[in-house]
Amino acid sequence: MNRTLPKKIHIIGSVGSGKTTLAKELSAKLAIPYHELDNVVWKRCKTGDIRRTVEEREDFLSVIIMSDSWIIEGVHTEAWVANNIKHAEIIIFLDTSYKVRIYRIFKRFILQKLKMEQAHYKPTFEIFLKMIKWNRYFEEVEKPNFFTQYEDYWDKFLIVSNKEELNCLFELDKK
Repeated sequence: MNRTLPKKIHIIGSVGSGKTTLAKELSAKLAIPYHELDNVVWKRCKTGDIRRTVEEREDFLSVIIMSDSWIIEGVHTEAWVANNIKHAEIIIFLDTSYKVRIYRIFKRFILQKLKMEQAHYKPTFEIFLKMIKWNRYFEEVEKPNFFTQYEDYWDKFLIVSNKEELNCLFELDKK
């Protein structure tokens, strides 16, 4: 890659699009910490998750955004993420096919139920069904709204639909 690698990266995509996997890979490759927006919304406690107040969430996210480098990933498109969209050097939109995302949601649920994959939440059938529903809603509503809402940052967008496109960009397969 000829240009300087970004130090502030926002990754967005639907449930099962590969956001967390990509964030972890880029974090290791670029030596930049990654943050899940779900962990900005929720305080993770052994006794159960507690939703942060709007003020707590905004303060927590501001601290991350003001650091020298970060990778922030999440499905969230609401106004509260606008500041990290604004400060990102690159916005990677994972436009993974709907069928691939459905497959990954099924696979994730099974692996979590078999305790072969960890989750920040209790993997119930209800959550599984919600993920299927959220995936459809993201495809039909959130995705088009996101592009309209953040069209002022179009020059920072990178829309990718598969791993090969990302490998070429970030040379992920090379050590």
